[in-house]
Amino acid sequence: MLREGTVAIVGSGLAGISLGLRLADRGIDSLILTKSVLASGSSVSAQGGIAAVLDPRDSFQAHVEDTLRAGAGLCHESTVRTVVEGAPEAIEWLSGAGVHFDIKGDASAQLHLAREGGHSHRRVAHVADTTGRAVVNTLDRQVLASPHITVLENHTAVDLILTPVTGKSGGLRVAGLYALDESTTEVVTIHAGAVVLASGGASKAYLYTSNPDSSTGDGIAMAWRAGCSVANLEFVQFHPTCLYHPHAGNFLISETVRGEGGKLLLPDGTAFMAGHDPRGELAPRDVVARAIDYEMKKGGHDCVYLDISHLGAEHIKRHFPGIYDRCQSFAIDITTDPVPVVPAAHYTCGGINADLDGRTDLDGLYAIGENAHTGLHGANRLASNSLLECVVFPKRAVPAIMAYLEHLPTDPARPPNWDESQVSDPDELVVVAHNWEELRRFMWDYVGIVRTSRRLQRAANRLRLLQDEIRDFYSNFRVSKDLLELRNLVMVSELIVRCAADRRESRGLHFTQDYPAADPKQVHDTILRPPPRS
Repeated sequence: MLREGTVAIVGSGLAGISLGLRLADRGIDSLILTKSVLASGSSVSAQGGIAAVLDPRDSFQAHVEDTLRAGAGLCHESTVRTVVEGAPEAIEWLSGAGVHFDIKGDASAQLHLAREGGHSHRRVAHVADTTGRAVVNTLDRQVLASPHITVLENHTAVDLILTPVTGKSGGLRVAGLYALDESTTEVVTIHAGAVVLASGGASKAYLYTSNPDSSTGDGIAMAWRAGCSVANLEFVQFHPTCLYHPHAGNFLISETVRGEGGKLLLPDGTAFMAGHDPRGELAPRDVVARAIDYEMKKGGHDCVYLDISHLGAEHIKRHFPGIYDRCQSFAIDITTDPVPVVPAAHYTCGGINADLDGRTDLDGLYAIGENAHTGLHGANRLASNSLLECVVFPKRAVPAIMAYLEHLPTDPARPPNWDESQVSDPDELVVVAHNWEELRRFMWDYVGIVRTSRRLQRAANRLRLLQDEIRDFYSNFRVSKDLLELRNLVMVSELIVRCAADRRESRGLHFTQDYPAADPKQVHDTILRPPPRS
């Protein structure tokens, strides 16, 4: 079965839908694939907001410096400056699309700007504490109304389709992709002039995560299998404050709670952040996450507590209505009681190597959003720069994609349909479930907030065995969504471990007890390149 689309976009988060709408504005048709429904993924769950210099007392240079400082020497300054300087236009574009950012409670009608850890100024535009949902829902309505955008829900990308480049010996370009249609359990063939990977990160590789179940590293794994290089996957950001409750799932307590004055406490009520960093609760996420991890292990605590009750009920309900309501559902009143929190895997700072226009190593393949490595985040992402990049990079990618499409053959060869004539229905799906659980547990234990060389080697040994088991399962049985996600997670986990083993120092989000100090000789990206295709 063949589905047509000039540009195929894998992922329906903010990066994917922003690109679809920007392409539509230029009359370019696109096809957006989502593993679930349109309004799903990590973007919807984003609470804090979007960082942008909108206050005259702030400056682009200050935002750049804050980002570089958080990135611990590995940010690409040209990328940072490009994104920071594109931020005001991003807010303007979203406002024009109908996003109603919070304004100050005075007659000025100026945006209310929050401050988060690592920022030297208030610069986070937000919609209460549900910014991601407000932005995505607003743009989704436009996506569904656009005659230039087709949405395929419940379609899981399998692999990219490559074809020779005309007149280029040994050169390959992306001609589309295969995707599993869950409604029919068939793998469909999608022909496309260009493919854009915007599928998010890989935090589901860890036992505890703030991300939804869809964060399985699909784009990174697909690009790697197709021959693209990846970088800096050792830098996995753990959000310091996820709600600790047996029924809370992956609900995080926004960075802005600490930015507005929230205090981290031990179970006995002792504040502890000042003993770890002079910035206290406003230190970057990696510092706060390690401090919490240290205190939990030192004291044998299941969690620590985040207290914002001193700000008063009215202030809390006005600024954090989503967090207030969710905690109330678990009988936690944040206006009077501290909130139990633990760190959880939150953001993949590395990814597919991509330039400022989203181009990857393969002709016709682009990567934007969390699955891309552009040099913006370095060794640690500054809070609220993630939704920002999901609006800035799509705008930049559109001219590059349009220029590429203009030079494609007018009558390209059709990619072959998926062949499953040699496979059968799986007989033991418990194998997939067991391997998934094992992966997430040893990644948490061995490749988590604090690492050692021995732990990384243990993880690498287990990953080799899992790779063999999954390769055998994938080769002999019909694919399922669970199998595809596990296949991708194991591959990305292996890349994370390889990157972590290569970095023999501690920097940003990568902390190893064997090399606890930063090494000035290692101020460079960790780049992995797949072996040449046979």
